[in-house]
Amino acid sequence: MSEGGMFEAELQGLDIAPAGEDDVAACAALMSANAAGVRVGQEAGDLAPYLAAFRRMVAGGATVLHVARLPGMEAGSIAGMFELTIIDGLSFGGRPRAQVESVHVDPELRGRGIGRAMMRFAEARARESGCVLLQLTSNRERQGAHDFYQALGYQPSHVGYKLML
Repeated sequence: MSEGGMFEAELQGLDIAPAGEDDVAACAALMSANAAGVRVGQEAGDLAPYLAAFRRMVAGGATVLHVARLPGMEAGSIAGMFELTIIDGLSFGGRPRAQVESVHVDPELRGRGIGRAMMRFAEARARESGCVLLQLTSNRERQGAHDFYQALGYQPSHVGYKLML
């Protein structure tokens, strides 16, 4: 079997599920490895703030950190990650919307369909929650990510602004 064919068989076994505390260190490391713009150098080596944030996410229930694992990967080892938040609001007749953030794939595993599988998974969870849309932001420096999202059907519909506090 070719290397591509072998990986396609592995990808069919890709497991996407809510993260556990054992995954937080791998998520922080992946975010650090993929940092761009103002985030470069901002991801700390101290795991305590990440664990505290993870626990707040779990307690709040609106945001779920998901991890993707290839067959054979155990807790603490991930191929990718994303956060999915369900947002209630009055727009769109009071229907909720979903937001996906911190979408990261291990740089060694990019181009193999993991990101696509994670986004399709997020879309399915958003639909199950009755969301009218799934939105995201992407750092303007990440043209490859922009091309990826547009290839999946996402449209650049808004201009975003941030104020660092």
